[in-house]
Amino acid sequence: MTSAVSVRGLWKRFGQQVAVAGIDLELPAGKFIGLVGPNGAGKTTTLSMATGLLRPDQGAVEVVGHDVWRDPVAVKARIGVLPEGLRLFERLSGRELLAYSGRLRGLPGAEVDKRATQLLDVLDLAGAQHKLVVDYSTGMRKKIGLAAALLHNPEVLFLDEPFEGVDPVSAQTIRGVLERYTGSGATVVFSSHVMELVESLCDWVAVMAAGRIRAHGPLAEVRGDAPSLQQAFLELVGAQGRDAGSDLDWLGGGAR
Repeated sequence: MTSAVSVRGLWKRFGQQVAVAGIDLELPAGKFIGLVGPNGAGKTTTLSMATGLLRPDQGAVEVVGHDVWRDPVAVKARIGVLPEGLRLFERLSGRELLAYSGRLRGLPGAEVDKRATQLLDVLDLAGAQHKLVVDYSTGMRKKIGLAAALLHNPEVLFLDEPFEGVDPVSAQTIRGVLERYTGSGATVVFSSHVMELVESLCDWVAVMAAGRIRAHGPLAEVRGDAPSLQQAFLELVGAQGRDAGSDLDWLGGGAR
């Protein structure tokens, strides 16, 4: 198995809080990979370290054979990133943002303009291409951020909660673009806590909880005999058997 991303002994602490506790992972190339876990599991911290946005306390990450911290220029030329809470240049229009991003990557202007036009069309943003990004909806911002991440045709695409706050129409558009991208042999690594979405999209998953990897491998292998990935996930993170209403007998029926 060829690894797109290799994670070895990765640790990150914030004060007394251990966010990532010495994880090891080999993420296969050419796959749609889901990094799943409950809120606070360490998914965003892990992706931030894997993409060079956050320096680990210990450990190393290699992306397509290049060390993220020893060879950052080579790594960043080969990856696309759509982080959670993406900050964009909001006083640019959608087309201007893509023109800027592509030229910043060193692509020829004519090629940037051609790719930008195609991405704007496919992502249903052509009608808003001259509108300032500050006036974009949440779904439109996710789509223009995805377009900017894809513009230079990266080998590995990292997405942190790409469908969070996105309407169903935009979500379906994003999904179609990502499926086409992985179909060409590229790799997508995305984090989510929505198991139904991961199960419908991914062919390889890693389950994370409390900063550690609880299971990883092909989707069918991680799911095992469970009826769904959701059920397997609950068992892996120790959430089985919790009674959410046992101490809330006062709730419901109006104020009193």
